[in-house]
Amino acid sequence: MSAQNSEEKSGDTPSTTDNTETPSSSGSTTENPGLSFSMEQLRRYLAEKLSLRDEDSSGERQKVKILDNVNLDGIVEHIKKNNCRNVITMAGAGISTSAGIPDFRSPGTGLYDNLQKYNLPHPQAIFELDFFHENPKPFFVLAKELYPGSFKPTVCHYFIKMLAEKELLLRHYTQNIDTLERVAGIPDDKIVEAHGTFYTGHCLGCHHKYTLDWMKERIFKDEIPICEKCPGVVKPDIVFFGENLPDKFHNLIGQDFPKCDLLIVLGSSLVVQPFASLIDRVEPKVPRLLINREKAGHQTGILSLLGMSSGMDFDSKDNTRDVFWGGDCDTGCQLLADKLGWGDELREMVKKEHELIDQKNKNTATPPKSADEKQSDTKSKDKPKEKEKGEGTEKEKQSEKTDQ
Repeated sequence: MSAQNSEEKSGDTPSTTDNTETPSSSGSTTENPGLSFSMEQLRRYLAEKLSLRDEDSSGERQKVKILDNVNLDGIVEHIKKNNCRNVITMAGAGISTSAGIPDFRSPGTGLYDNLQKYNLPHPQAIFELDFFHENPKPFFVLAKELYPGSFKPTVCHYFIKMLAEKELLLRHYTQNIDTLERVAGIPDDKIVEAHGTFYTGHCLGCHHKYTLDWMKERIFKDEIPICEKCPGVVKPDIVFFGENLPDKFHNLIGQDFPKCDLLIVLGSSLVVQPFASLIDRVEPKVPRLLINREKAGHQTGILSLLGMSSGMDFDSKDNTRDVFWGGDCDTGCQLLADKLGWGDELREMVKKEHELIDQKNKNTATPPKSADEKQSDTKSKDKPKEKEKGEGTEKEKQSEKTDQ
């Protein structure tokens, strides 16, 4: 899901000079103090502002070395050596893959096939407001499958929780709507759900607020939640296409990312804006780690030619801060924890937390009936009631009198 791109202007802009020359209409050059730097001046300005190069004794500019080793070991060294206390994690759908979250976009899956009877023009239509107003039923079919409590957090979720418990986590930004971060126990004030949450909902008509439990009760009865104040449909606070991202997202990115001393991106393809652009908000000397099945967020565009960060720079010979680890997020996070000396602690946390979830579900859920129990119920319904002693139909009683 995405929202409209809301770009913010930087507070640092190059000032103009009286020596700026621009072509005049006659082809000659004239001084124009109202225009910005030339390309070379702008390049030098940006390089200085980004502080990526220091001058040596000869006046030559040298690349600043950020990580001694541009790999996972280098990230571990950075965490230990620099006493990181402001780690930011950014997460996409890849961190929930092993939790078994159903894929409603892929043909052949049960949920996808179930949704097709609603004649979706395309799977993403579920998250389009126009389609939702016309037919909200498919969204609530999906919502029932995704609702909090149906799935267990993954190793990756608990690694993020461990960062919080060790007071290393500044903030966790997530694109996911499965709320598994909350289930894992990551503190609410540490979580920014960029694409919204199931935990609250609002009426599309009068905007009255509703709780998770109120909505869940109706959704699990296969009902469309209708407002108690007006006839409007109550929609969970999930960000649909074209909707603005939550205020919390916009309020915190400006204060969080300048403080960041390590950025860890987990299971995101880094294509959905404005979430994807957050990787460029950290300071140029801050290491960035991507744990994902494939590389993402590559540095592209004219800004990279100007010396301005515009994505990950994994393959450049000048790269000393961007690290890619290829594989699934659980394996990557467990490996990182092992290298940090937290491996056994993480394994024990996952085991303990999953046992608690199993016990909670066992205590609250009604056990499903076995096949034998269902068959017994069916036979009971079909079998005629046995007559109590002394009872009989009027016809039977009359027959008895005649026989006498």
